Amino acid sequence: MVKKLQKASTAKTSAAKKSPAHLSGTVKDSAQQIWLAGLGAFNKAQSEGSKVFETLVKEGVAIQRKTQAVAEEKITEATSKMAGVANGITSKATGQWDKLETIFEDRVAKALNKLGVPSAKDVEALIARIDELNKSVQKLSQKAPAKAAAKPAAPKKTARAPAKAGNGVAKPAARRATARKTSAASASAAAEG
Repeated sequence: MVKKLQKASTAKTSAAKKSPAHLSGTVKDSAQQIWLAGLGAFNKAQSEGSKVFETLVKEGVAIQRKTQAVAEEKITEATSKMAGVANGITSKATGQWDKLETIFEDRVAKALNKLGVPSAKDVEALIARIDELNKSVQKLSQKAPAKAAAKPAAPKKTARAPAKAGNGVAKPAARRATARKTSAASASAAAEG
């Protein structure tokens, strides 16, 4: 084709020298050949175009699959890296939070101690002491009724003359009787509680 155009251009220059009518004929012939070459290319593209199009589609699908596989690998790598970073940050934050919580608890405990508020340990110690005392009282209250039942009742003295208010003999006796009644009431209350 190039050779034909070169011949035509050579012919044009020589024809241009020869005659103007011949020049228009040469241009017309060249235009006709260009037009026919375009039609031939169009026909060939049309007949083979569907085959080329299908080939291009297949290549596009293959490239898309490769690209997706690479992208998924990169996403997986990025996800695992981000998960590792997130876990590291979470563990550091948890450790810092625990430290802050400990410091806060210590300061609150010191402030309550300065105000005279007993701590949980103090309350537990008091509860343990109270339990021990309750057990001791129960043991003593169980022994006291057994001793009282074992002693015979003292005989009442009937022939005694009433004491004078001024001699002081009746007062200690009254005090002892009152003391006996109070200790018996305490023992029975401890046994019930």
